[in-house]
Amino acid sequence: MKFTMTVSPDFSPDYIAGWYIFNTWLQNQTKQAIHLELYNSFDKQREDIKADKIDLIYANPYDASMLIRDKGFVAIASPYRKTDEAVICVNSESEYTCVEDLKSGCTIATADDPEVSTIGMIMLEPADLSKENVTIEELKNYVMVAKSLIGNKADAGFFLKEAFDDMSKFIKSQIKPIVTSQISVIRHTFLIGPDFVNNSGICEEDFRQLINSMHESEKGASTLKSLGFERWENQDHEEAEFMIDLMDTLVS
Repeated sequence: MKFTMTVSPDFSPDYIAGWYIFNTWLQNQTKQAIHLELYNSFDKQREDIKADKIDLIYANPYDASMLIRDKGFVAIASPYRKTDEAVICVNSESEYTCVEDLKSGCTIATADDPEVSTIGMIMLEPADLSKENVTIEELKNYVMVAKSLIGNKADAGFFLKEAFDDMSKFIKSQIKPIVTSQISVIRHTFLIGPDFVNNSGICEEDFRQLINSMHESEKGASTLKSLGFERWENQDHEEAEFMIDLMDTLVS
């Protein structure tokens, strides 16, 4: 049986090759045929998740609720010492130095990333800003958000902190952060679906052990490095449920 793995579309393009290397490593270790499907948008990826076309996924916290509670996916691991934080940036020459400097009617650039958009809007609350009194400019990726700020087409922009950190020195020299979230417990998580568990011949605990010990071999450590990870660490059901509850609270 052939399985399909995917990755949350908010990962840095710098790691595209790394995910293909990881997929090859995973096929070799599990002796399973696994196809890596990458998406340009969250909407298209969610369509295929809802159509039961995805068996393994490196998922963002926003989608974890649907995957775990509606589709029966199981949380396996998260990258060690990596949490999801959002950054609000402005043009480096902007007079804005804090969120409170932003005013009603301003334009906010954001990527197609519901998790970061949610956290970003919460960080705007001290300025009494909401979707009702700002203009949201939704773009395809974080590079385009940065270009919108550099070109003065937007007053501020939302970034996944990891995506901002991975940008070139040239781009970062032209934009500046004014606030960063400090939530600490929201993370991307590697999940496996019920079809994989039922049809691969690999039980959940064996798969969990495989992923979480990946860093112990030279090949596994090299593969992790291609993803920008040091290693995986276990993510159990209780931790995943807590994160889902927190995301639900932030969204509501």
